[in-house]
Formats: sequence, C-alpha cells, structure tokens
Amino acid sequence: MEVRFREINPFSCWIWLRFLHPPGKGERGYVDTAFDSWFFLGKLGGFNAENLQAQEADGGEISWMAYDAELAETAQHALMHNMGPVEYQGEWARCWVDLGLSDAVALDVLINTFTQLSRELVEIDELVIGGINDDWPVEEQPEELLPFAGN
Repeated sequence: MEVRFREINPFSCWIWLRFLHPPGKGERGYVDTAFDSWFFLGKLGGFNAENLQAQEADGGEISWMAYDAELAETAQHALMHNMGPVEYQGEWARCWVDLGLSDAVALDVLINTFTQLSRELVEIDELVIGGINDDWPVEEQPEELLPFAGN
C-alpha cells in the first residue's frame, strides 16, 4: 500500500483510499469500522503526543513503570473534533475529518491500521492524506459538522 500526503488542513482534511477493485459490502464494513474506531479514540483525546509516557519509557521497559498522573493531567488536550461518513465511488473511498488539536500520531495510527487491514483483509492500493481528487469533487462541509461554525 502506497501512502501519500498532500496539502493538509487539520480542521478540514480529506482522507482517500484507492482499492485494487471496488470494495464489497464486507470490505466496506472493515474500512468503516477502522475509521469509526480511530475517530472515537481521537475524540476522547487518545492521540496526544504530549503524553506518551509508556512509549517514552527508559529503554522501552514498561514493567513496573511509574505512571505520572499529574503529567497526564497537565498535558494540553488533543481532541479530534468531527468526522463525516465514509463515502465510496468505484475503487475510491473518502472520509472528511476535522483533526482538531490531535497530534500527528493520529495519522501514524491510521496509516498503521490501514497497512495491516490491507495485508489481512482488504486490498488497498493507496492511502492519500489531504487534498482533493480532481475526478471526485468535494462540497463544503455542512455547518452542523463544523463544531465552531457560526459561534
């Protein structure tokens, strides 16, 4: 699976998947679940690079690690704001997301997820983060999907 980045606006970012063939209902179910799960973790602040204590443990040793709850509490919140539905057209799927204040680790987790999904269950040829496809225009996101619109 090839991974490409285009211009990214974290508050209005399209994520594109190109499959080797149009995905069937079962394959779509896996993709939808991956996006939903990823977004749910982001909405709850799971992608906060300011608090990666286990990842940054000395020498990678986490047995009996002392977790600093105060550090976790004082870390700036890193919440995703919103996500639209996954849409399909032929060999393509796309999903709009407002990454909010979540850190780039969110994109690494998504890439890792789709890499494994492609190895095991759904043949994904390409994952494109950001930008738009010329052959599939995007409309402005409705205000009800934008949490701060009109405020």
